[in-house]
Amino acid sequence: MEKNKVIEIRIEDMLDDGRGFGRHEGFAVFIDGGIPGDLVKAEIAKVKKSSAEAKLIEIIELSPDRIETECPYANICGGCTLQELEYETQKELKRNNVIAKLTRIAGLDNPKVNEIIGAQKLKRYRNKATFAVGRHGEVGFLERKSNRIVQVVDCMIQTEPAMACAAVLRDFLKDYKISTIRQMIVKTSFATGEVMVVLESELKDIPSIEVLAGMLDEAVYSVAMKEPESGIDLIKTEFSTDLKEERYSLESIVVTHSGKTKILAGKNTIVDKIEKRKSYLSDNHETDTDNNASILKFEIGPQSFYQVNPEQMLMIYEKVEEYANLTGKETVLDIYCGVGTIGLFLADKAEKVVGIESVRQAVIDANRNSVINNIVNTRYICGKAEEELTRIIDNTKAGKQRPHEIHIDKVDVAILDPPRAGADQKLLDAVIRTNPSRIVYVSCDAGTLSRDIKYLTANGYSFVECTPVDQFPWTSHVETVVLMSRVDK
Repeated sequence: MEKNKVIEIRIEDMLDDGRGFGRHEGFAVFIDGGIPGDLVKAEIAKVKKSSAEAKLIEIIELSPDRIETECPYANICGGCTLQELEYETQKELKRNNVIAKLTRIAGLDNPKVNEIIGAQKLKRYRNKATFAVGRHGEVGFLERKSNRIVQVVDCMIQTEPAMACAAVLRDFLKDYKISTIRQMIVKTSFATGEVMVVLESELKDIPSIEVLAGMLDEAVYSVAMKEPESGIDLIKTEFSTDLKEERYSLESIVVTHSGKTKILAGKNTIVDKIEKRKSYLSDNHETDTDNNASILKFEIGPQSFYQVNPEQMLMIYEKVEEYANLTGKETVLDIYCGVGTIGLFLADKAEKVVGIESVRQAVIDANRNSVINNIVNTRYICGKAEEELTRIIDNTKAGKQRPHEIHIDKVDVAILDPPRAGADQKLLDAVIRTNPSRIVYVSCDAGTLSRDIKYLTANGYSFVECTPVDQFPWTSHVETVVLMSRVDK
């Protein structure tokens, strides 16, 4: 294999970053722009010992799974890398990726990976948009493999209020010549229509912020009342779902500067709701008689973690509950608990839920969420999970806990929902010390998940099964819920 050589190669698979993968003359070749099934002509750009990187020249034969992309930014924006792949094939690709990493990284032989739970809603499914903001007024998403900002007019997976806020911010920065805002996050509650805007600023005070606040408020309100102005119309027509009038309202504007958060206008949180279906309720749980479901409310702050796809979030939590297999007598440990969503979802079938979270505001929200849902068997701790759990275990064993301090005599089920980087090894050691009979691990990265499973299987736990959940259609990311069981000696 030589640099600059032109080859024909069939794309066999795709990587997490959207690159196509194939084999040629014993080399693994990685190519931008191809999808599984494509026969392509490519030029070798870089050669290593057993692999090579190539530049796509042309597609000779189209994959039967290739579709026409709807998004005009598909080959530029770094967000949706599977835009040209038919949805059923996307799901298959993601499940196979989980199997491959569990086999290669975790060292599992023929792991039981259930069929992926696909999404019903493929557009406008994200409740959180994070926009990069440039010094010359650019507002959008980062270009693939670059720090350049793609000024996206509309995005098929983001909400209309989020895109309206982006358009308004773009106009504001241009008109008022502001260059100190670095990022804007827009959170949208699908259940209540409440919207929160979080602006990250280099300055403590944003010049003319009261003007921007008014523009944002008007933009969010107008989304539900009428079609956007020309320039967004065509894409909105293609992507949008039906909206009710007066659905959205801007309830909170927040500014962050040097790690400090200031509520500029409105409330500290917005409220979202999920319906816990009757089949997942305990026998003594009160239900909404109209739809045989229990409504759980969640207050979400500017720094709080909350799953970005609320419809698929429910699928994840139902699978967590299935794997937890609670009878009402268990102590459940909810690690990386965020605003308490998983623990509160399980609380009616557990004796006690103890959550640990490092973000102080999220812990405040979790406690508040317990109150507004009339749930009394949950307790939440603020701190690094690996440190707090170790401290609680040591103090409980030594009898040193103070009267009002949380103590843990036993843990029956441990729930882990770490960030993409996975769980800290010290945390895994602390969880192992609590000796739960079951560990349910929720992961958004199959690689770090597999690494942590390998550690747990080497320390007294066995992999039982897992279920991928497609929470991120059109992207290479997939959520996976794993059940692990203690190996009794």
